Amino acid sequence: MRVLFIALTTAMLTTAACTSADAAGSKVVPPPAMDIPAPAGLQTAVLAGGCFWGMEGVYEHVKGVKNVVSGYAGGAASDATYDKVSTERTGHAEAVRITYDPKQVTYGTLLQIYFSVAHDPTQLNRQGPDSGPSYRSAIFPQTPDQVRVAHAYLKQLTAARAFGRPIVTKLESGKFYDAERSHQDFMRRNPMHPYILANDVGKVSALRRMMPSLYRG
Repeated sequence: MRVLFIALTTAMLTTAACTSADAAGSKVVPPPAMDIPAPAGLQTAVLAGGCFWGMEGVYEHVKGVKNVVSGYAGGAASDATYDKVSTERTGHAEAVRITYDPKQVTYGTLLQIYFSVAHDPTQLNRQGPDSGPSYRSAIFPQTPDQVRVAHAYLKQLTAARAFGRPIVTKLESGKFYDAERSHQDFMRRNPMHPYILANDVGKVSALRRMMPSLYRG
């Protein structure tokens, strides 16, 4: 789907970029009522929310995040390649693995960013121009504490009717596999790429504008 999208005309691209910026910064949801007390050492979170280029780009700008890796989660190791995942038959979702310092940013705060600006949790098996289960909204908790916090937060946001439509985000299990080198740090290395301009720049702008205390330039 990304290949087709990149073929847009310049005029369409400009319009899409404006739309992306408006949509990405539309709402900051309340923080989770439950969070994880800061454990010792760096921790890991795995989140899926559409194209991993944009997800990675957002979290690379979050204070306390030490590293973000694009990859695949939810399927088998033998299918963890871009070509196979793009068939939409592997069970994988495009995802990011976030390594963070819990003394600087909590798991709950990472989830708040996820629901507020990183993606739209009401889109089922798609994000923006990309469609298929590999673009689904899914959280892959890495510890029992993360399971509890993510589950409670989903219930909290659903009860509060935080969005105009139902939240479709699911909690899933499965290993994370690094994506190909060409996909790593894609937004940082290709800031003028048509897809990035149309779909992802607005998300980073929304983080800076709507959640400035969490933003790192």
